[in-house]
Amino acid sequence: MSKILAALIAGLFAAGAFAQAGPKSSETQVQTDSKPQQKAQMKRDAKPAGAVKAMGDTPKAPETGAIGTDKAAMAGEKRAETRDDRRRNKDGSVKQKSMQGATPK
Repeated sequence: MSKILAALIAGLFAAGAFAQAGPKSSETQVQTDSKPQQKAQMKRDAKPAGAVKAMGDTPKAPETGAIGTDKAAMAGEKRAETRDDRRRNKDGSVKQKSMQGATPK
């Protein structure tokens, strides 16, 4: 029984070693002389050498936190300025002003 078990383990090791043999597929071999490869190389070489695009996130809004001057921004600011006046209790009295801070203008 132990000889059969030893032979089975040795067979599994051999099968594992065979499965991990070196690259023999066409996917691992680089084809540098194909027509599409040559066309791509020519296209890459035809591009002018110029400035490299900045990588990563680029800010699209001013860093100063300035409020825009468009119609929506102005309407939002007007609404924010009257927010505390519009907040009412059920009895009609004005609620306590919010303690939330804001960006200085």
